Amino acid sequence: MAHQHNLEQWQHSHAFGQHRKRPGESRTFIVIALTSIMMVVEIAAGIVFGSMALLADGLHMASHAAALSINAFAYVYARRNAHNERFSFGTGKVNTLGGFTGAILLAGFSLAMIWESIARFIAPVPIAFNQAIAVAVIGLIVNGVSVVILGHHDHSHDHSHDHDHAHDHAHEHGEHHHHDHNLVAAYLHVLADALTSLLAIFALLGAKYLGFIWADPLMGVVGALLVARWSLGLLHTTSTVLLDREAPERVRRIVRDSIESHDDNSIVDLHVWAVGPEIYSAIIAVVTHTPQPPEYYKALVPAGLGLVHVAVEVNRCCDDPPARTAASTD
Repeated sequence: MAHQHNLEQWQHSHAFGQHRKRPGESRTFIVIALTSIMMVVEIAAGIVFGSMALLADGLHMASHAAALSINAFAYVYARRNAHNERFSFGTGKVNTLGGFTGAILLAGFSLAMIWESIARFIAPVPIAFNQAIAVAVIGLIVNGVSVVILGHHDHSHDHSHDHDHAHDHAHEHGEHHHHDHNLVAAYLHVLADALTSLLAIFALLGAKYLGFIWADPLMGVVGALLVARWSLGLLHTTSTVLLDREAPERVRRIVRDSIESHDDNSIVDLHVWAVGPEIYSAIIAVVTHTPQPPEYYKALVPAGLGLVHVAVEVNRCCDDPPARTAASTD
């Protein structure tokens, strides 16, 4: 008869804190409400005043409201599925996926801005200056408020991370907002809105009082290039996480040095990769003449690195009789 064992002490949750509501989630919903209201105002004003500029800006606000809704969905989905066992390492990367999607939409928005600006260079459209300037100012105020809401990062988070099961719950109370890619994507969307509103005001004033009709499409191109630059930066950051690129060199160096500085340990295989905002998983293969239990090597790694799931394989050095001593997954 097979023996019954109590395995709870070796098992642990893979939620890694993703089940808690992030500050960025509430902020994103507030900004969605503000953006949606401004979108309705601009579209209505464009139709009433016969202003193509206002109508176009209103539709542009609609695209950003849709993008922000994707960011909000990513927050909710990650939180509600944090304990779903089908996600091997939790739902931390849903946050990054939301940021990646937002970056793609930003890139599309910048291309649309350039296309529209070139079209207006070739065939300028009549502008209802007074109405357009008034609504652009209101839009700038709304977008400015949204930038402040999403740009307020709380850096008072807890950096305490431990690698034993007894410390998993202590780790789960650490926050990592400043690596919230989803929040960064939402922030860049409202920042792009604020930038286009500001550039539109300068362009409209120049066109109205100085006759610089070309200023409106020129500012559109300038704004599009800045948005494209933000988009590429966010695409690079999020894609490296989604493709399981190795964790920062600092983290890997500390892991290696902390183990190899004891006894005659040598790490022959080391993989550390992100499974969420500033939280990492690691696979470590150690070769030594004096093998110890895997827990010994885990304890050598200092706290504070964000390692939440560690697998350690211990092998006896090839100079000794070949045998794998132990392997353990945290």
